[in-house]
Amino acid sequence: MIRIIKYIICLLTFYHCQLNLIAQQNIIDSLLVIIKLDKADANKLLHLNKLSSEYINIGSYDDALFYSNYALQLSNDILKITANSTIKRKIQKCQVFSLKMIGLIYFNKCNYPEALKNHFACLKLSEEIGYLDGIGKSYNDIGMVYTHQGNYDEALKFHFASLKIKEKFGDKNGIANSYKNIGNIYNRKRNYPEALKNYFASLKIDEVLGNQKKISASYQNIGMVYNGLGNYPEALKNYFKSFTIIEELGIHEDKVRFYLLTGQVYLNQKKYKEAKDCFLKAKELSKSMGSKLYLKDTYSLLTELDSANHNYKGAYENHKLYILYRDSIDNETTRKKIVQTQMTYDFEKKEAATQAEQNKKDIIANEELTQKEQQRNYFIIGFALVALLSLFVLRGYNQKKKANIIITQQKQEVEKSKHIIEEKNKDITDSINYAKRIQHAMLPHVSDIWAALPQSFVLFKPKDIVSGDFYFFHKNNQSNFIAAADCTGHGVPGAFMSMIGAGKLNDAVSQSSDLSEILSLLNIGIKTALKQTDNDNSTRDGMDIALCSINTENRIVKYAGANRPLWIIRKGTAEVEETKATKTAIGGLTKDNQHFASHEIKLLTGDTIYICTDGFADQFSGHDGKKLMTKKFKEILLNIQDKSMKEQEQYLGDFIEKWKAGTEQLDDILVIGVRL
Repeated sequence: MIRIIKYIICLLTFYHCQLNLIAQQNIIDSLLVIIKLDKADANKLLHLNKLSSEYINIGSYDDALFYSNYALQLSNDILKITANSTIKRKIQKCQVFSLKMIGLIYFNKCNYPEALKNHFACLKLSEEIGYLDGIGKSYNDIGMVYTHQGNYDEALKFHFASLKIKEKFGDKNGIANSYKNIGNIYNRKRNYPEALKNYFASLKIDEVLGNQKKISASYQNIGMVYNGLGNYPEALKNYFKSFTIIEELGIHEDKVRFYLLTGQVYLNQKKYKEAKDCFLKAKELSKSMGSKLYLKDTYSLLTELDSANHNYKGAYENHKLYILYRDSIDNETTRKKIVQTQMTYDFEKKEAATQAEQNKKDIIANEELTQKEQQRNYFIIGFALVALLSLFVLRGYNQKKKANIIITQQKQEVEKSKHIIEEKNKDITDSINYAKRIQHAMLPHVSDIWAALPQSFVLFKPKDIVSGDFYFFHKNNQSNFIAAADCTGHGVPGAFMSMIGAGKLNDAVSQSSDLSEILSLLNIGIKTALKQTDNDNSTRDGMDIALCSINTENRIVKYAGANRPLWIIRKGTAEVEETKATKTAIGGLTKDNQHFASHEIKLLTGDTIYICTDGFADQFSGHDGKKLMTKKFKEILLNIQDKSMKEQEQYLGDFIEKWKAGTEQLDDILVIGVRL
C-alpha cells in the first residue's frame, strides 16, 4: 500500500512539473505570435524583453540572448527617429532592461567579462537618464559578478550601495534581494552569524510579500549555512522545504542547486549512493542548460565522492573536467578583462562629464559665430584638407622608401627586448636562488640531527626553488625537539611564511619546554607578526605542524600537532599507530587562546616514529593519474621497516620520483623518520 502511495505521489509530481513546462511554453508561444504582430514601438520592446526573460527561466540562454539583442538593436533604431522626450525615456528604460538581461545571460553562461561589460553599460545608461531603480539593480548585478569571481570586498561595496538605493525607494523585493546577496558573501567568507542574520532578514520580507521563488532561494541559503556548521539534519530540512517550492515553479536552475546542495550533505554524512544520485541529476540538468558554472561545481563534488569511495580513476577523470570548466570560467584573461571593463567605465564617466561641460561652451561659441565666419571656416577647412591630402601622398612615398629601414630596426628591437627579458629572468632566478641559500642557512643542519638522533632521516623536496615546508630541530638537556611544518602556499610566498614560522617556533621553544604551550605561543607569535585579527581584511595565512620532544635515554616521545599527526610503527608489528593532531591550524582564523593537546608515548628499542607534511601523500601519479593518498603512504612505510633509516630516505625519494613519472610536483614534500 505504501509503495502504491509513493508511486501515485511521484506521478502527481511529474504531472505537475509537466503542466508547469507546458504553461511556460504556452507563454513563450503567445509572445512569439505577439511580437510578429507588434509595431516597432515600446510595446514590442516590452514583449521582446519578456520573451527573453521566459527563455532564461527554462535555461535556454542562446534564445534569450537572441531576443535581448534584437530588443536592444530595435530600441536604437527607434531612438534615431524619436523626438518626443517622454517616448524617448520609455525606450531608454527598455534599453536598460535589455542590457540587464544580456548581462544576466552572460553571467549564467559564466562569461564574466561580457556580463560585467553589459552591466556597466546598463549602469552608465541609468545614470545618464537619472533612472535610480536601474542604478540600484545594476549595482546588484555587478556585485553578483564580483562575488562569483571571489572579489568579496568589491562585491560587498556594490551590494551595500544597491541596498541603500532600494531602502530609499522602499523597494521591499529589492531590499530582500540585497540581504540575500550580502548573506551569500558572508557565507562564502565563513562568517556564519552575519550570513544567517541577512538570510533570515531576506526570508522574513519574502514571506510577507509571498514571493515563492525567493522564499525557496532563502531556504537553500539557510541550509548552506547549517551545512557549513555541520548541522546536517537542519540543512536537509531547509533544502527539502526549498524543493517543494521548486517543483511547483519548475525552475531548472534552482533544481540544479538543490541537487548539488543536498548531495553535498549526503556526501558529508557518508551516504554515497544518495550523494551520487543527486550529483548525476545535477550534471544532466546542467548539460541541458549549458551552464559551465554548475558543471564545474558538479565535477568538483563528483571528484570528492569518487575519492571517498576509493574510485581514483573516476576521481581523476572528474577532476580533469572540473579543471577544464574552472579554467574556462576563471582565467587570467578573464580577470584582466573585468578590471579593464571597470577602468573603462570609470574613465568614460569622467570623460563624459568633461565633454558635457565642453559641449555647453561650444554651443555658446557656435551661436556667436556669424554666417560669414562659418563660410570662412569652411574655406579654411577645405584648403587644409587639400593640403593634408597632398601631404599624405608625399608621406606615403617617403614611408615606402623607409619601410626596409623600419623593419630592420624592429627586428633589432625584438632581439634587444628578448635579451632584456632573458636578463630579467636570470636576475629573478638568481634572486630566488639566493633566497634558497638564505632559507637553507636558517634550517637546522642535518648533521646536528644525526648527532643527537643517529637513526633518523629528513626527506626534504621543495616544489619550487624555495619551500613553504620547513623542518626544525633544537636540543635542550635530554630532550630533542623536532618538527615538520607546512606553511600556507609554496614557492616564494611559502618561503616567506616558513622563515617567519621558523623564527617564531624558535622563540617559543626558548620560552617553554611544554609542547602544548609551545604551539600556543607559536600561534600567538604568527598572528602578531602578520597582524591577524577577526577583521575580514586580515590575512588568513598560517601553518600546519607536527612537533615532537624525544628523550632518547628513557625512550619517551611527547607530541603535539596542528592538523598534522604522529605515526608510530612498533618493532615487529604490521600496523601504523596514529596519534591525531588538534584539528586547527596555527595562525589565520585560529583563536588567540586556542589549546593544543599534547600526548606522551612510551617506546621500545627498534620502534620508529614519522612526522610529515601532506605533500608526499597528495602527489598524483604520472602513470594513471591517481593520488598517492595517506593509506598507500602508510603501506609503503610498513614495507620498508627492514631497511635502515638512511636506506628508507633513499627509497622514499626514489619512489616519489618514479610515482611522478615526469609530471609536475604539486606541493612541497617533507618526511622525517626517527628510530629509537
